Amino acid sequence: MEKKEFTISIFTENLPGLLQRVVGNFTKRHINIKSLTTSQSSVPDIHRFTIVVNQDEDTVKKLVSAMERSVDVLKAFYYHPEEIVFQEIALFKIPAYKFNESNKVEKLIRRHHAHILTIDPEFIIIEKTGHEHETDALLEDLKEIGIYEFVRSGRVAVTKHMEPLNNYLESIQKLVIENH
Repeated sequence: MEKKEFTISIFTENLPGLLQRVVGNFTKRHINIKSLTTSQSSVPDIHRFTIVVNQDEDTVKKLVSAMERSVDVLKAFYYHPEEIVFQEIALFKIPAYKFNESNKVEKLIRRHHAHILTIDPEFIIIEKTGHEHETDALLEDLKEIGIYEFVRSGRVAVTKHMEPLNNYLESIQKLVIENH
C-alpha cells in the first residue's frame, strides 16, 4: 500500500503518563511519528494530541481504532492533508552583526514572510509560521548567514469539516459539565 501523510487528532483527559501510552501505540506498530504536538482543547480538562505520520491508510485506520479502545482515549480522528488547515512555527536565532552588515537578512525575512521577534546586541530572533517546506526553505537560506539556534514546533491543525468533531466536542463538554 502507498504511504501518505496523515494528521491524527486524539482527545484525552489530561492525565500523567498519557503521552507515553499514546506514543507506545505507535512504537509497537513500528510507525514513525513525524510531528507531535499536545495542548489543551477547546473543552476544559480535555487534552488534544496532533500527530503527523507517513503511513498507508489501512494502518492509520487500525491505529485510530486501537487508540479509541484505549482506556484513557476519548476519541481519535485521522485526516488527509486537504481536510485540515495546518501550520507550524519555527524560531531562528542569528548573529546580530549579520543583520547589521547588509540588507541580505532583511530581504530574506521579507521574502519568506517571516517576522523579527527580538533584537539584541548579540542576536536576532526570527519567527516563521507556515508549512514545513516553507520553514525548511528559510532554514536553508539562513544557514548561509549563520544560525546560533533553530527550533520548530510540531503541526497544529484544525479540520475543515466541522460536523463530526463539533458533535463530539459538544457531547464531551456536556459530560464534563454534568460531572462537575
